[in-house]
Amino acid sequence: MILTINCGSSTIKYQLFSSDVNQVVAKGMVARIGEDGSYFEQEANGRLVKETRPIPSHHAAFDICIHNLLHPDYGAIKAIEAIEAVGHRAVHGADLFIESTLIDADVIAKLEECVPLAPLHNPPNLIGMREAMLLLPTVPHVAVFDTAFNQTLEPKAYIYALPYSFYEEHKIRKYGFHGTSVRYVSQRAVKVLKRPLSALKMVVFHLGNGVTVTAVSGGKAVDTTIGFATFSGVMMGTRSGDIDPGLIFHMHRQLGLSPDEIEQIVYKKSGLLGVSGLSNDMREVEAAAQAGNVRCQLALDKFAFMAKKYCGAFAAVMGGLDCLVFTAGIGENSPTMRQMICDDLQFLGVELDAEKNEKAIRGKVEAVISCGETAVLVIPTNEEKMIALDTKEIAGL
Repeated sequence: MILTINCGSSTIKYQLFSSDVNQVVAKGMVARIGEDGSYFEQEANGRLVKETRPIPSHHAAFDICIHNLLHPDYGAIKAIEAIEAVGHRAVHGADLFIESTLIDADVIAKLEECVPLAPLHNPPNLIGMREAMLLLPTVPHVAVFDTAFNQTLEPKAYIYALPYSFYEEHKIRKYGFHGTSVRYVSQRAVKVLKRPLSALKMVVFHLGNGVTVTAVSGGKAVDTTIGFATFSGVMMGTRSGDIDPGLIFHMHRQLGLSPDEIEQIVYKKSGLLGVSGLSNDMREVEAAAQAGNVRCQLALDKFAFMAKKYCGAFAAVMGGLDCLVFTAGIGENSPTMRQMICDDLQFLGVELDAEKNEKAIRGKVEAVISCGETAVLVIPTNEEKMIALDTKEIAGL
């Protein structure tokens, strides 16, 4: 069996897959690590167990994960030896990792080098790797990078028009994220359409609380919206998306805001929440807009406008468009937003089937929702399965 781990600063999420990666045997989470109200939950064999207890450290949290998987009443395995390999989500591999890789001391050292590029994510990822390797020292451990898929971008796409020394000396460039999700749904699109990946030019809309739009041509990323940090591109739940960089200087010099305050604004107080003044949840914003809330309608219009604009730009850089893919929470569950984004894209061959679009919601089923020349798909993402598949391949199982 293959265990996948997504380790954050205060949360560990895990899933246990069958050896063929066709079945999730168990999944669970340990949350609020080192905080008041820490708890764990696990679902296995049709039984959900949840318990609140003190969990002071990640070491203690991993002990709980293994204990839960082995529990005689609500566990999923009888012996720890049933775990054949472990796959780890790794957020930032910079330009050092272009694909998933077996973890060893050299990989750990290179990930340490990447910490300044992802100070909130890489440290807990590294903690997860080290703790898991202590508990499961005899099995292969594999790192699967969010940034790896976008390493096929050409320099003209990833270089910023800054003094070149910033790239050479400080690795300042576009990296892109959500690559594991985009890679998974791109591969599924091929299965749905029964067309070779090498022949497809697609735009993938990963629309959740975080948003990424990615141009994928022949199975390789050509461009993507999120760049060096994680608030560029299309507006998100609480992140601004693209703004004029000059605003940063204006907010500091003329409004008296500190860099930390500006960072809080563009990351935590903007996007759907900032424009609507109501919520970062697309469902709540849609409901309020339908009830006549003008600012919520503006938030929807702005979101769709930004996404649509990138779709056109990416079709241009790829020299055509064969397929649109919607995925993640909003992409999978909002027929309204899918329709708003696709409106006015008829010149690219995009036309939705209204009935199919309305039905493709919350079913976690892959669906073709178009009736035009360009295919439009809804494909539920599954980053954990992609991690497990990579782990299986690299571990040679």
